Amino acid sequence: MIPEDWQQVKAIYESGIATGVATFEKSSPNWENWDKSHLPFGRFVMTFNNEIVGWTALSPVSNRCIYGGVAEVSVYVSDKYRGRGIGKKLLNDLITDSEKNGIWTLQAGIFTENIASVKLHQSVGFRLIGFREKIGKLDGKWKDNLIFEKRSKIVGQD
Repeated sequence: MIPEDWQQVKAIYESGIATGVATFEKSSPNWENWDKSHLPFGRFVMTFNNEIVGWTALSPVSNRCIYGGVAEVSVYVSDKYRGRGIGKKLLNDLITDSEKNGIWTLQAGIFTENIASVKLHQSVGFRLIGFREKIGKLDGKWKDNLIFEKRSKIVGQD
């Protein structure tokens, strides 16, 4: 992903926001703010006929150095291209790249009703490790969140 991709990435993100099951966010940031809040690696886009159809990125879970090898996953696929394996390919690439960059744990927080995302993460080796009841409100309604994690079999094994 490069800055020139942002308008298409943002459009996919906004379509995810509109579903009400992808994020607590209500709007997308500008490129500069998005860029600052995500790690410089693990940013991938998938294209089809010169159109970005999906993307993924990593965010740090904490600014404390002890958590330097732990990152939160974002993966979004255009609503026109869902169900075609794009998310799985993007996540597999992200996992490989995260390990090359010293990440030992990937986390994902997923709304309980987002079954497609749950299945996607499980398909690439994430496991359910927790449940957060009423973790936050979206449009005035409490939302529950499932916590998934994938531990590297390469990084952090010493």
